[in-house]
Amino acid sequence: MEIMNRISRRSFVSTAATGVAVLAAMGTVNSAEGQLVYTKSDWKLSEFNRLAKNPAQVKQVYDVTRIAEGGFLNNIKNSLNGLYFGFGVPNEQIKIAAGLHGPAVMLNFDDFIWNKYQIGSWLKVTDPSTGQPAVKNPFYLSKAGKALQYSSENPDSPESLYQDTSIQALQHRGVKVLACHTATEEQARALIAHNSLTQQPEEIVKEMLAHTLPEVLVVAAMVAAIALLQTEGHYSYITV
Repeated sequence: MEIMNRISRRSFVSTAATGVAVLAAMGTVNSAEGQLVYTKSDWKLSEFNRLAKNPAQVKQVYDVTRIAEGGFLNNIKNSLNGLYFGFGVPNEQIKIAAGLHGPAVMLNFDDFIWNKYQIGSWLKVTDPSTGQPAVKNPFYLSKAGKALQYSSENPDSPESLYQDTSIQALQHRGVKVLACHTATEEQARALIAHNSLTQQPEEIVKEMLAHTLPEVLVVAAMVAAIALLQTEGHYSYITV
């Protein structure tokens, strides 16, 4: 009986050790492959809640999945101008959020990412200044320079802030740009497949997140964020 007990104990210990090894290996794989789902402690939920509860009179959220030569940026510019100049809504009573997911999530990252991973060639984005696939984010910086110094204050002039469709200028006017964490994970996997890269997805995701544009808020999942902006924040919904 004692021999049987010893055998049973040895069998249990061996099985348990094997199980621990398997779990450890699984943990390593999960860590390398990436964190597809953010929990509340993983991101700036409080900042998002402040955005949702913004007391502005007019609030809009743009649902953006396609880069489409940055056309949505012109739509946002038109919203700002129309509300302020056409309807007389004070600037402080206007709040616009741009929810970028799908391939459009790549607009949230800086020139380092665009150059290293050849984003323009991958997503068929042309740099208008060169006519070649973009090796830098062509939609972020304003032509007015980092200081945003404009030669005209006439809202009809292309040399004014009011006709500037860069992300930088729109952020200056109060637009909040949102990046989707889930989409970032998905796009990293698509990039690996397209370019036959050897990196693990999470390695690329972490690098992308380290190169997020200034003032961009990374949210857990854009489809969920947009739903909450609509239901809790009473933002009107626009898809482009």
